Amino acid sequence: MTRSVYVTGVGRGDGRQVVELGVMELLTRQVDRVGIYRPLVHDAPDRIFELLRSRYRLTQDAATVFGMGYEEAAALQAEEGQGALTARLVEGYLRVAEEYGTVLILGSDFAETNLPAELGVNARLANECGASVLPVIGARHQSADAVVAEVRNALHAYTNLGCDVIAMVANRVDPEVAADAAAQLRATVQVPVYVLPDDAALAAPTVRQIVETLGAQVLLGDDAGLSRDAVDFVFGGAMLPNFLPRLTPGCVVVTPGDRADLIVGALAAHSAGSPPIAGVLLTLDEKPPPHIIALANRLAPGTPVLAVPTGSFPTAAELFGLDGKLGAGTPRKAEAALGLFETHVDTAELTERLSVARSERVTPMMFEHALLERARADRRRIVLPEGAEERILRAAEVLLRRGVCALTLLGEEDAVRKKAGDLGIALDSPDLAVVDPTTSPLRERFATLYAELRAHKGVTYELAYDVVADVSYFGTLMVQEGLADGMVSGAVHSTAATIRPAFEVIKTRPDAAIVSSVFFMCLADKVLVYGDCAVNPDPDAEQLADIAIQAASTAARFDVEPRVAMLSYSTGTSGSGADVDKVRTATELVRERRPDLLVEGPIQYDAAVSPVVAATKLPGSAVAGQATVLIFPDLNTGNNTYKAVQRSAGAVAVGPVLQGLRKPVNDLSRGALVQDIVNTVAITAIQAQGDA
Repeated sequence: MTRSVYVTGVGRGDGRQVVELGVMELLTRQVDRVGIYRPLVHDAPDRIFELLRSRYRLTQDAATVFGMGYEEAAALQAEEGQGALTARLVEGYLRVAEEYGTVLILGSDFAETNLPAELGVNARLANECGASVLPVIGARHQSADAVVAEVRNALHAYTNLGCDVIAMVANRVDPEVAADAAAQLRATVQVPVYVLPDDAALAAPTVRQIVETLGAQVLLGDDAGLSRDAVDFVFGGAMLPNFLPRLTPGCVVVTPGDRADLIVGALAAHSAGSPPIAGVLLTLDEKPPPHIIALANRLAPGTPVLAVPTGSFPTAAELFGLDGKLGAGTPRKAEAALGLFETHVDTAELTERLSVARSERVTPMMFEHALLERARADRRRIVLPEGAEERILRAAEVLLRRGVCALTLLGEEDAVRKKAGDLGIALDSPDLAVVDPTTSPLRERFATLYAELRAHKGVTYELAYDVVADVSYFGTLMVQEGLADGMVSGAVHSTAATIRPAFEVIKTRPDAAIVSSVFFMCLADKVLVYGDCAVNPDPDAEQLADIAIQAASTAARFDVEPRVAMLSYSTGTSGSGADVDKVRTATELVRERRPDLLVEGPIQYDAAVSPVVAATKLPGSAVAGQATVLIFPDLNTGNNTYKAVQRSAGAVAVGPVLQGLRKPVNDLSRGALVQDIVNTVAITAIQAQGDA
């Protein structure tokens, strides 16, 4: 039976896209396939569907998503009545429900729809589809009492029409009244009501949206610059000394195009990071001469400089009417929206009320969702030594907006903040610290500690003072001293540079003989654990057994039931030779040390993962055909296999995840994408939870 959730409202401007995105996030954590149905649509392509399709990798045919346009719907209702309209729209829903066990229905938007009794249309359609209803009430610029009244009226309206209201959301509530409104709603409303405060980052248009709305000419600027949020507008008319103190972080400077002093001054301030601006908008159809444009480009490369033919007053009128929009082209806003939703909604309670049975399949996206959710549940601080690297900064923005963990970025502070400003990333979160190892007061303390730890190697305080200025050593010492719970590095540093300090300072756990690694290989319908694919070139039998035992523990920590396959080119007793004997000995050692583990070896890869092959090669085995932890005999085999599976089978490889250290330090591939970094930081935070 299909389970459907209908997100609707009571009027226009409720910003319910945040809730639609948040509900989709919750659904995709539970089930592997979610269908989308928008009964009524203005124009295709639909902005929110495109966002959901790109973010959640939906394969649904867009032709099945939409019921009909508003104009056609209004005509049908006028000619044949609401019953005929509902019947037609339900037909579209049933086509989606035939293919999907869970459907998210996106209600009408109350914006120039020409539909009489639009709330009733949504309510009747939800009932006919058998969908639970989640109404969203826009509450911008209202008092707490008014918010409560609006929510209660909406609840009565939908329940009186027979709807199953599972929860409600009061959205865009003024932050100063949000707590009071939430307290009153908890005391007076019988269903859960979640209060989402108005968020400047979501309300702000992007510079690209300004270009599109005003038809502005882009004189300078790259894609990253056009993606910046315009959180404020500063109009330039004063002389430069009076103008500069008025600049605010993330503002767009609006000034006549003949004010070269303000243009250059604003961009110079941005270059210095005090403050980083979103861009410059020139009015009156005036453009600076080429030498000023060239200087502007050198001062702040990538920062947008736009031009419009209108004067400042009509330009201002259009700018102040702009509102931020979620869409496939605004992934950073999507992260901010999810962060807002997850901060203010009891996601565990809402998930339970959605009553979606969890899928037995585990998709890559479900695994990634679970990582973020677990890290967020018990937040830790992770240090990122490569603080000025673009991918690290973009990952940091995601992690902070989603509330996954607190972060410390290492690097020269002005350089870090300038780079962030160039990318349009505001480093103003209370959960973020920027530390320069060369000037930090911790440098002397760390030098003393490192000299003591390495005295047997002849390391003096003077030498240690130089060593600990290296970001990898400084970050490792922060972890050792409890100033951070874990470290992630390697986006621009080698594996050796990342893990050598950990070997010297943190060292191995008492129950681990060596440090090794695993990859979480997220296939289409399950997660496998591969080890060791990154650290140990040719482990002997003792080391191989240690890798297997550690990998089983790592798998269990991340909810992968460990069934260990000790891989070889031979299965069972069919082969012989030194390589097979090593694996056979390692298997016996695992059984001796961990008799509770399910382990099989030596076994070939196909027999380990294919039930059909296992039935022939190793019938009756509790592991063969259903192995979840695959241990390779050497680094050459493991590294090549994980890359072959990743590229050929389209698997998502999360890792390498280091295991065996006393405290978590993890290495990144130098080709790591932003999402890879986010996942690795989340894994590190979860490892730190286990060490607490």
